[in-house]
Amino acid sequence: MAAQASITKLHSPLKELVAAASADITSAFGRTEKDQAEVAEWVANVAAGTTAKPESLKDLDAQLVPRTYAVSNYLTAADVALFGALHPVLSQLQPAQYYSHPALTRYFDHVQSRAPIRKAADSLSPAFPLITFDLENTPKLERKADPPKKKEKKEKAPTPDTTASPAAPKEKKEKKEASAAEPSEGKTQKKEKKEKAPAKEGAKKDAGGKKGAAAAEPEGSGEPVPSMIDLRVGKILDIKVHPDADGLYIEQIDFGEESGPRTVVSGLVKYIPIEQMQNKYLVGVCNLKPANMRGVKSFAMVLCATHKDGKDAGIELVQPPTDAKIGDRIYFEGSEFENATPLAQLNPKKKIFETVQPGFTTLDTKEAAWVNPATKSVHRIRTAQGVCIAPTFVGASLS
Repeated sequence: MAAQASITKLHSPLKELVAAASADITSAFGRTEKDQAEVAEWVANVAAGTTAKPESLKDLDAQLVPRTYAVSNYLTAADVALFGALHPVLSQLQPAQYYSHPALTRYFDHVQSRAPIRKAADSLSPAFPLITFDLENTPKLERKADPPKKKEKKEKAPTPDTTASPAAPKEKKEKKEASAAEPSEGKTQKKEKKEKAPAKEGAKKDAGGKKGAAAAEPEGSGEPVPSMIDLRVGKILDIKVHPDADGLYIEQIDFGEESGPRTVVSGLVKYIPIEQMQNKYLVGVCNLKPANMRGVKSFAMVLCATHKDGKDAGIELVQPPTDAKIGDRIYFEGSEFENATPLAQLNPKKKIFETVQPGFTTLDTKEAAWVNPATKSVHRIRTAQGVCIAPTFVGASLS
């Protein structure tokens, strides 16, 4: 295999690192022919010494922006080789320097904690010690695209008034305005026409069904209902303790998306041992607004059941049916909810999740459900295969 052959061209101790870690990685050299070719290319580039040069970091950072791993959505020998090549470079960078390469820093910090890499690196100590990054104080990225848009609006604003000179007499201005209208129409009628025009345009768009946003607005602004929440089956691919927060886990969770796994931060360290989280199937809340958790952005929330006597009595993961698949849609029983489409993203100002959440509970059967506080009707939370459950809790709160 090309990738395995290219390892022999690596210099020590990087060669030993890649060989040792690859032995503990499933599909270390790729699952498909395409992935195998990409792994071989990455390893060959590392061996050639062109990948981890300081002057190459900017391009490498751009490559890693949409990626969790170098190849596809799983750990390979390419990540081990890239980690080893980058280690001596990143270990010398000051915060201001690695802040300027956020995707690269995020990638390196993630892969250096993966068990196969950490095990191999520790065996070769002190060649590849763990590097600690000050991610909590990472400066916020500036959105450079906004200022031009504001300027364009300011420049376009005066356009309607350019037909009249600021110094023109009031009589001439009124004549010009009147000439654009019917002889019987005055200035007030002209304004009314302008106000009515957008309404007609909007009506045409609605009638044609071309503007989906127009239909979504009433749904988001209406009474909060559970079907607005996007729940999906996910699987934890990787998990580690947050380097800057002892009570937080950082997970890579696969929700069956083409973009790859999502980074999710959960405050479960004190309640669920890490070995019980690894490779676990779970229920994820996938349309919350992404939030920074001690320097790491979280793109979903893990749905958990809290014992009716409080957190100190225990927290456990809500589990989908045993035959559920990654990415399966999770919905609420009831004709008004089953076929509803969740919002693309919950608006934090609307407090939709916070309004609906008090009705989340587990029944006497340990099945997860939402109980309507007004009608007391019960709507179990389920996939097409079956109902989601909390393993041991009855009357638990779900959040």
